[in-house]
Amino acid sequence: MSSVRFVGEYRPKLDDKGRLTLPARFRDDLAGGLVVTKGQDHSLSVYRTEEFDAIAARIVEASRSNPDLRAFQRTFFAGSEEQRPDGQGRIVLSAAHRTYAGLSKECVVFGAYDHVEIWDSAAWDEYQARHEEDFSAANSAALNAVL
Repeated sequence: MSSVRFVGEYRPKLDDKGRLTLPARFRDDLAGGLVVTKGQDHSLSVYRTEEFDAIAARIVEASRSNPDLRAFQRTFFAGSEEQRPDGQGRIVLSAAHRTYAGLSKECVVFGAYDHVEIWDSAAWDEYQARHEEDFSAANSAALNAVL
């Protein structure tokens, strides 16, 4: 398991060229290369190249005998793009990724421990409001399950 962990929430703006400035706290860990993928709930997921390669190896191995996983594999890899942040810590989000995630100028970038997620700000705020009670109710159950 990687010693890199991503935590915290940030609200950068997407510029007119589709560029997003990564939070300063994430830049060093992503400077060597990253992969942007379609994530859950119409978000984007950002993985360090090494983490993506480890996940990819598990997906490929598991999908050899499972038709559902093969379908997931095709969608997952087709919707993935390799990137290297520029000198200002920016990445370019493709039109396809921006459309998939419904991104406007206002974005939310947050750490999800082993990866980073990118959401449209309004969609993230709505998601948070919708799931706050679930989070509170599940908090003790989830902690008991892992502790």
